[in-house]
Amino acid sequence: VQLQASGGGSVQTGGSLTLSCAAYGSTSRFHLMNWYRQAPGKEREWVATASRGGVPLYADSVKGRFTVSMDNTKDEMFLQMTNVKPEDTAVYYCRTVTGWGQGTLVTVSS
Repeated sequence: VQLQASGGGSVQTGGSLTLSCAAYGSTSRFHLMNWYRQAPGKEREWVATASRGGVPLYADSVKGRFTVSMDNTKDEMFLQMTNVKPEDTAVYYCRTVTGWGQGTLVTVSS
């Protein structure tokens, strides 16, 4: 299964950005998909989890600003980022039970 994240870029503090993660090659729908991020010089950290029919989960650092969702018709997940902060600057990765996707870089300028 190949996971492909996209949508990263540069955004100013307070702005918005939406990331996408698509899974290719799976023979069944994923029940859970996750977002992680890794800031420069820091360890990778969990950001959010989307589940089919379940309540989305968020790290405290993004709660109230980020919204995670899944497309019900295919294995695709989104992360809507609003009111972004410089500390949101990181490479964002998607993850499923099959492994990690390549990251997409988000840079927030002050």
